[in-house]
Amino acid sequence: MKQMMAQCKAELLRIIRNPYYVFWSLLMPIMFYFIFTRVVNTGTDDTQEWQAHYLMSMAAFSVMGSAIMTLGTRLVQERTQGWNTFIRITPLPGTVYFLGKMFGQTVMHLFSVLCIFAAGYLINGVSLTAGQWLLSGLWLLAGSLPFLALGTIIGSMKRVDTASGVSNVLYMALAVAGGMWMPLDIMPDVMQRIGRWLPSYNYGDGAWEIVGGGVPQWNSALLLLGYLAVFMLLSVYIRKKQEAV
Repeated sequence: MKQMMAQCKAELLRIIRNPYYVFWSLLMPIMFYFIFTRVVNTGTDDTQEWQAHYLMSMAAFSVMGSAIMTLGTRLVQERTQGWNTFIRITPLPGTVYFLGKMFGQTVMHLFSVLCIFAAGYLINGVSLTAGQWLLSGLWLLAGSLPFLALGTIIGSMKRVDTASGVSNVLYMALAVAGGMWMPLDIMPDVMQRIGRWLPSYNYGDGAWEIVGGGVPQWNSALLLLGYLAVFMLLSVYIRKKQEAV
């Protein structure tokens, strides 16, 4: 237990000091939220509904970026710097090492969600029921698992600059095509059909349903579970192939 606590503490400190996390997971989503709810005239009929909707978009955008970019890049850095080899010759079990990473990342996701929610309240006075705040927060944390698994795939790359570039492109493509920057309904029909099958759209849709007075759709949850299974299997397969070389 002491090993687990020490590892979790170390992971939290490393994430907080990571400039990728600070910019992509906190500053950028809050900046976008301010621009698209206070500066740009979206022409929406219900301003309050749009402010709550876009708040969830930016919260999902924040957590997704942290899972894909922060985790993925850090895994590559540690492997290229020989940290993984060092861990193998220490008494620290491999399971504790990876559980510490997952725990640290999840805690930072919680911190990101709380910061984005606070920004929505302070900037626009977004008002939701206690149940909506709680349920949307839980959905955002639970729904981040497929993106954490995707982050481990990024983390299997050999070069830090390659992992950084791929994760940036993948992150932005998922955000735009998944309707996080702009509603999917205003996109071309082809983009809408593709977007509804992406994990990013189904992730955001669960939170949008909650603030709209409903509950996440079962098909969104099943699709996210499917992506989680696929990404985990790919990650395990890639790492076993690498260890066999």
